[in-house]
Amino acid sequence: QVQLVESGGGLVQAGGSLRLSCAASGSISSINTMGWYRQAPGKQRELVASITGGGISNIADSVKGRFTISRDNAKNTVYLQMDSLKPEDTAVYYCNADILAVHMFVYTQLWGQGTQVTVSS
Repeated sequence: QVQLVESGGGLVQAGGSLRLSCAASGSISSINTMGWYRQAPGKQRELVASITGGGISNIADSVKGRFTISRDNAKNTVYLQMDSLKPEDTAVYYCNADILAVHMFVYTQLWGQGTQVTVSS
């Protein structure tokens, strides 16, 4: 069974940094785009950043210049480096990936369980 496991969330003061990791495990043939979304209380889930298998990234305007997304294809892992954090970055962060599992013929979009990021002022 293929799954995404996130780590790295926590509590940090404004201006601080955190690094999120998300590892895909299981019988995987290929992974296309990987990304991070976040959902704050009372708000819709929004895209934070995504990165293709070839390394092309897309960063939301709200975090551009502060967050960096990267991936290690050998480890099936995507990272989100978050610097200069602000209280408005507080949210549950979810990993997302388009994965082709072994013996499957179509990509499936999977979600991680979510990790809480809290930025205090």
